[in-house]
Amino acid sequence: MSHVGVPRGAARKRRSLALFTTGVLTLPVLAGCSSGNEEAATAVVPQDVAPAAREQVAEGGTVNWAIDAMPATLNAFQADADSATTRITGALLPSLFPMDAKGRPQLNPDYLESAKVVEHEPRQVVLYRLNQQAVWSDGREIGAPDFAAQWRALSGKDSAFWTARNAGYERIEKIERGADDLEVKVTFAKPYADWRSLFSPLYPKQVTGSPGAFNDGARSTLKATAGPFRLRAVDKGAGTVTLARNPRWWGSRAKLDSLVFKAVKPQDRTRALTGGKVDVADVDAAAAHRIVQATRDAGNSGAPPAHGPGSEITPAAALRSWALAHGSDEDVAAEAQSARDEKARAAKAYAAQQNDLRGYVVRKSLEPAYTQLALNGETGPLADDRVRRAVARALDRQQLVDTVLKPLGLPADPLGSHLALAGQPGYKDGSGALGGQDTKEAQALLADAGWTREGALKKTDGTKAGSEGEKQTDKKEGNSKKEGDSKKEQGDKKAEDKKADAAKADGKAENAARREPAKDDGLYIVGDDSKPGEAGDAVTHVIAPATAASVQSVALLRQAGRLGETGTSEDAPARIAAQDRQPGGAAGAYAPVGTAAPAQAPDSARGPLGKDGKPLSLRFVLPSGPGSESLRSVGDKIAAMLDTIGIRTEITKVSDASYFQDHVASGDYDLALYSWPATAYPATDDRPIFAKPVPATDGSLLVEQNYTRVGTDHIDQLFDQAAGELDEGSARDLMKQADARIWAAAGSIPLYQRPQLVATDKKLVNVGAFGFGVPHYQDIGFKKPQAAGAPAHPRK
Repeated sequence: MSHVGVPRGAARKRRSLALFTTGVLTLPVLAGCSSGNEEAATAVVPQDVAPAAREQVAEGGTVNWAIDAMPATLNAFQADADSATTRITGALLPSLFPMDAKGRPQLNPDYLESAKVVEHEPRQVVLYRLNQQAVWSDGREIGAPDFAAQWRALSGKDSAFWTARNAGYERIEKIERGADDLEVKVTFAKPYADWRSLFSPLYPKQVTGSPGAFNDGARSTLKATAGPFRLRAVDKGAGTVTLARNPRWWGSRAKLDSLVFKAVKPQDRTRALTGGKVDVADVDAAAAHRIVQATRDAGNSGAPPAHGPGSEITPAAALRSWALAHGSDEDVAAEAQSARDEKARAAKAYAAQQNDLRGYVVRKSLEPAYTQLALNGETGPLADDRVRRAVARALDRQQLVDTVLKPLGLPADPLGSHLALAGQPGYKDGSGALGGQDTKEAQALLADAGWTREGALKKTDGTKAGSEGEKQTDKKEGNSKKEGDSKKEQGDKKAEDKKADAAKADGKAENAARREPAKDDGLYIVGDDSKPGEAGDAVTHVIAPATAASVQSVALLRQAGRLGETGTSEDAPARIAAQDRQPGGAAGAYAPVGTAAPAQAPDSARGPLGKDGKPLSLRFVLPSGPGSESLRSVGDKIAAMLDTIGIRTEITKVSDASYFQDHVASGDYDLALYSWPATAYPATDDRPIFAKPVPATDGSLLVEQNYTRVGTDHIDQLFDQAAGELDEGSARDLMKQADARIWAAAGSIPLYQRPQLVATDKKLVNVGAFGFGVPHYQDIGFKKPQAAGAPAHPRK
């Protein structure tokens, strides 16, 4: 569930979700996108937060909210700020223009009475009028000194401030008091379209007024805040950050007495829920599935659940187990009884957990973030834009989207933009600039780039066909043939003598291979099996996955729809290539060490491509953590799609901790899957993601956040124009043009908007899957109990 998401400026990381496997219970379908008209096709998937009016929310109580880890800092503008930083500061500090449920920035009346551009020439001037009741928790009014201090800290002019970003602040010329203390006048040296993105969150001048306070003072505490809650305590030992109701808050009084953010690892969320340690937690699909099952089983009158440990045991197996446990062989009986007792304990514990999970409900929507396939265009085959476009044209994006979203009952539409999500005002499907899935076009692009099946053949001695060197070689082979024939009989006898010994040795080696992990654990190559005419009678072994994965190889193969005629999968393509329907399975599929590659029928449309004897192979790096199942599932499908056009993929699985920093950011990959958060300000926030890399003085590339290393001058120019265009319609048109250019460059292929699953206590309201929107912390609480005798559904 620890999704590989890339922080944008304030390090807004998101989580990924494991898929429901084929055949398990799916969540109810959520209405949202539908075909028929353009407006419906780009509709925003609604929030799922159990909305309730404030008069229906009880006063008091504490909510425990799971976060992945303790925040490294409470300063959202530092490089190590993370999702916990964003979540916590959202309840403590002013946000002037938060996004609404449709991904649009909206003025926050708790802090502003108005904010608008009052002058365009000779300089752009924005006038903020503050809510006259807005004060910091120490009693001081929020005012121009706070705005000015934050500008100086983030402008980039003073390197003593350790900041992660300064976009927009560097365009400000001056900040001054307006007509009175409630007005803040900001004058820009250069026009800035995304001025609403500034001063959110807004820190008090005590934090931003000096480098020492900014760099160190706000990492673990905030002495002054201005939200519905204030910071009460940070306990790193207990892994908790406790917020209490702010008595100086001038807005709607917080319903809860306190909010406690608890560090709970994603893989421990189910245990934390069943133990009553948390009330709100982002969960993966497996945990969500268990909660749905628990609710469904509530009406079973105390009967044990028909799933979980022991549910797979058939009546015949149960009878055999009982017979062994009561048999005459004491050793066998003791072992069988021990196994029965262990299964009974596991089933009892599982049933107790399911009973505890009945108090929760799963809220679901789509996150304001999208997953992309990144193609590293710095070096190697992908430095050629034709190869990148071929990779993109080989992808069936709809199939990939269906893999992730359909089992969750969420609208499954491929994302059509890098710069906006479906439903946002600037969204337009620009994928036509690259083109849809087209195998023939992909193959033509590769051929044009010089990658052919003939080019994959290796030349062993460098001689040309029919050359003198080849003739001399033929002559030598003829002279040695007779000598070789005379020794053949002797050799045959010796071979027969060694055959028996070799068979024994092979058996030992095979057993050892099953026991010992291979040196290539964590690596397998799609499309690396023998092709017709390449290996003769040699036996090729498929590289095994990691030890734990090999135990589940058959299940994984079945889920991927690659077991041939006996395998089934709802995710499998409707049409499977003939060679994939062979009983042996598909080339490059998971198999235990020692499994021979299946024989393949000749197929002129398949086979590896190469150039000058070098095969076309791409290194596909994926995270190996327990929360990255969906990425790995999508990665496997992408690898299979590329194999159909002759591109081999070497899949390497690395730890979540090293995945981004050591591989994606450093450029140590050809293909990778990771996510970017959505934004209402693409001209500002997305520019560093797609900026053309520039050479550094040491010969390296300065890539900003463009980890694909693919960019153009024209794209940069469009971003720059949009950032200075104060007409919103014109700025959006420029961003749509930029998006089309990004599609055409084929460095990043958007796939889908990420799903969001949140488990909450059934009694909680105004909290759950917020989608584009942000929490209104003052409204979160427990629903008032219904009065005795009141109708469940009173007439309106």
